[in-house]
Order: sequence, then structure tokens, then C-alpha cells
Amino acid sequence: MKRLLIFALATVMTLGFAACSAPDTTEPSGGASGPSHWNDDAGSSSGGNVSDNPNDYFDQDASQPGTEYDDGDSPGGNDGDGHGGNYVYGHGGNYVYGSVVEQPFVNVADKASSYFSLNRNTATYSMVRSQITKGLKINPNSVRIEELINYFDYDFPAPTDEAVCVSTYLADCPWNGKDKLMLAGIKTTETTLEGVNGNYVFLIDVSGSMYGDKRLGLAKKGLKTLLAGLGGNDVVSIVTYASGVNTVLDGAECTNEGKERIINAIDGLKAGGATYGSGGLTQAYEVAENNYVAGGNNRVIVISDGDFNVGVSSTEQMLELISARTVAEKSVYLSVIGVGMGNLRDDMLETMARHGNGNYAYLDDETEVEKVFCHDLKGTLTTVAKDAKAGVTFTENVLKYRLLGYDTLIISKDEFDDKTTDAGEIGSNLCVAALYEIQLAEGAEGKLAEVEIRYKDVRGQEEIDKSALAEVTTSTLGSDDLSFIACVAEFGLVLRQSEYAQNANLNSVLSRLEDLNEYVEKNSYRSSFATLVSWTDKLYNTETK
Repeated sequence: MKRLLIFALATVMTLGFAACSAPDTTEPSGGASGPSHWNDDAGSSSGGNVSDNPNDYFDQDASQPGTEYDDGDSPGGNDGDGHGGNYVYGHGGNYVYGSVVEQPFVNVADKASSYFSLNRNTATYSMVRSQITKGLKINPNSVRIEELINYFDYDFPAPTDEAVCVSTYLADCPWNGKDKLMLAGIKTTETTLEGVNGNYVFLIDVSGSMYGDKRLGLAKKGLKTLLAGLGGNDVVSIVTYASGVNTVLDGAECTNEGKERIINAIDGLKAGGATYGSGGLTQAYEVAENNYVAGGNNRVIVISDGDFNVGVSSTEQMLELISARTVAEKSVYLSVIGVGMGNLRDDMLETMARHGNGNYAYLDDETEVEKVFCHDLKGTLTTVAKDAKAGVTFTENVLKYRLLGYDTLIISKDEFDDKTTDAGEIGSNLCVAALYEIQLAEGAEGKLAEVEIRYKDVRGQEEIDKSALAEVTTSTLGSDDLSFIACVAEFGLVLRQSEYAQNANLNSVLSRLEDLNEYVEKNSYRSSFATLVSWTDKLYNTETK
């Protein structure tokens, strides 16, 4: 049976990668210590000479970082356009995000259990990186800490026969000596694309706002990178949207001749016009449903800056549109890939992924193109755990707890127990981490908590309800993974200017990363994080009190 890949494009790119390669973490010349992401929004990502002073990279056309506008003309203004959200100018450019309100500490005596939906979105990390490497400070309320942590791979034990395995770890909290950090590490099984009949719909935005190497250009590179990994039985269709919607290719086979045809179509895509995103999304779903593969992998993949200005333009309207599709008889997954920064609708893209049985990544350079479309390809394209959600119940040995991240994904006990709850999706061969800060009771000994992951195993022809269990005790050990995750979490607390940061500061993060040097250097993405923290420290030059 043919696997159908439908590319619904509004913007696309040039050049692809023949094979995955490790990201370039070479320090740029000029003595700067940071990852090589020094270009502006329309430039190339080849790096170059950079100054030692991160302030040299502030956008000279932007207002002072931290200025928020609600003047009725901006996307976030109360001007009746339905955009809502927060519109930020100066924090990495103009973009709209949905504010994140941190979870507080909870007394176990009042509420012993914590429930939330799981996913493996990573967009926050690359958006933070894009802004920091331009010398732009991060708006605190835009940071989703779980997306920083889940950007990386970890050495969590993999499942043997099941789709999901969960393991637990415990260590001292670096920024609050009275507390502990408790980690639930989730790892999914690895599947092969060759064994899956797929119906993939790529929906690409080719509106005027997508013009530039960092938008349409990265989209084209991503498509070609993905195309290189497809086989002769795969089929590609291309749909684009701008002022209107257009099916560029319908059912082109991925033979050598077919790939040449697909590449020519990708190369011919040009940006211009308005952004009829809802029309493109509707058509993409229709194409997916028309080519539906029973028991296969049916997916729409969107590449856009999310700046929809024709048709549906609010997150509320998008939620309604997406939700109607997720309950359709023919279930279609959604992957959302964001590009650009100047008018990025992060709130729109995150809403689409959260309610569309999907995941959300952000492309800021060619390294991220490789990560999403090559390194994480199986996870991007193949879901193994549907409606995944976590329930953690603490014992009387714990006085209070706080979940770090997943602030927009909290669910109730009833939703956790309800098998029909639309929760998150996790792809093949991916790691997901859930981190708690906990305070132990005096003299605590024995069991601290029980962790349960519930999900639908969708590897076969039918969805099967499954669960994975683990417990945490006072004798549970830490790990290098937890030590690194603590560094990433503390980095996030500093960026968020969190009221729970206590003694969190970037100097402490850098010091602990040095202690983890052997572990960090084994993985180039982790190594790149260390240089990013150093660059951030130079830019902020303050400690969170």
C-alpha cells in the first residue's frame, strides 16, 4: 500500500541535506562564546565575525526590550481583530505569544495528586536561542520551561515491548537547598518509517510575510531534507496558501524521477499575498482524509509564521476549527513548524499543535532544519503514544510540590481518568521529562510518589489503552540527565524571572555544566546549550534574586 505524503505549502525552501549531520557548535571568530546563530531574520545562517559584546546585536530599529504595546493597531491590541495574546516589540522583534502563568507550590495535605497532558514540543528553545544570539532579551511570560527541557535527548531507559517506559530520579535542588528535584523520564519506542503506510500533508504558507531566507528559505530546505528520507512507495502532494489556496502537486511518487519533479515544484514556490491560513488548513485536512490510510500514519504538517489575516485569525476560532478535525471519524495528526520572528504568531501555532493532536517546533537556522527533519524525523512524523497524560500522586513524606513547566497543559483528575480526553501526542524514539521541585517532610523515609503515564498505543491497526508506572522513594538516585535537566530548568527560571527562582543564577548553571563536561560533550546539542547559557549571561549580566 502506498504511503501518501501531501505537502500543503504556503512557503517552501531550497537545498536539502543528503544525510543527518551533527550541529555545528564551533565558536564564531572574534572570541565570542556562543552557538553560531548570528544572522538576522533575512540573512544566511553561515555565521561570521561577531563582537564580544552581545549588546552589539540588539535590533537598532526596535524599541527598548521589555516594551509591550496594546495600541489597537498591533496584533495583540484590543482592536477587534481577535488576535489577543501579548504583542511584544523589542523582545526579539514583534511577535504574539500566549502568556504562561507558572504553577505554584501545592501542599500535599490539600491536594496529593498532579495531572497534566504530555507532549514533546520544542519551539520555545529555538525561539529563545534565536533572540539571545541577536542580543535580544526574552520576554519572561513567553517561556515554556518544558519546551526548553524537552529539546534534548536523554539516556532514559527505552521500552522493550510497550510504546512507553517511565523511569524516576531524585536529587538535591541546586537553587533551593531545602528542596529536592524529582524527575519522571519518559522514553518512547523506536519505529521504522519503512514499516508504516503514511499519508502526510505538508501545508506551507507562501504569503508575503513568509518572504526571506529565514522563512520561505528554511521551509524549502526542510522539505528537501525530508524528501531525501522518503522511498519510492511514498507519495507527495503539495498545497500552498496565500491570498488563496492551491494544490501544487497531487500524488507525486517519490521515485528518482518523481523527486526531481517535487524539487522543481518546491523551488518554484514564491512568497506574496495575504494569509488565508484557515482555508489552507481546511483543504489540507480534506486532502488527508481523501487519501486516508486506515491504520496508517495520517498527518498534516504546517510550516508558517502563523500570521493568519484572512478567514480565521484568532486562537479561539482556530481551536474550534482544529477541534472539529480531531474528533472526525478519520483521525489526522498535526505537526506545526514555525519560522520567522518579526510577526510570528506563536500563540496561534502553539494552539494549533496543542489541540490538533500534534507537536510544535520552530526553525531558526539550518541546524534546526536538520534536527527537526532529519535527527528527529521519526518523532516528527510517527506518533506512538496518543492522548498521553501524566498523573503523579505524592505520599505524606512530601510536604509540598511544584511542577516546572506544562503550565498550559494542566488537566483535572476527571480528565485524567476519562479515556476520551484529548491529551498530548508523543512520537517515536523521543524523550519527555517531567520535573518537580518537592519539599520533604522531616524524617521522610520510603515512598515519596507514584507516577503513572496513560496513553493510547497507536502502533497497530487499533488504538489500545495502556499505562506505564514507576515510583519514587527516598533511596531513588539521581543521574547526569537530571543534573543537566536541572541546569536547563534553572536557565528557564532565570529567563522567566520566576518568583520561585530562589538562588537561581546563570553563573551557577555554567559552573555545573563545567562539572558535567564529559556528559555535555557527548552530545553536540547539549554542548550548544552550554555556549548559549554563556552568551545569555553576557547579555543579562544579572542574577535572579
